[in-house]
Amino acid sequence: MIRIFFFVVLAGLVALAGGVLVMGMFPPSPHKQAVEKVVPNDKFSTH
Repeated sequence: MIRIFFFVVLAGLVALAGGVLVMGMFPPSPHKQAVEKVVPNDKFSTH
């Protein structure tokens, strides 16, 4: 029973290490977001 537990833990660690290695070799591209420019609206100012 303990041998199965150790096998599952070892398989998880190998999968985690493989995922970290793949992400290190091929990092995901950053999310691109359009820049929104804010223009001050003086049309409705009270002064």
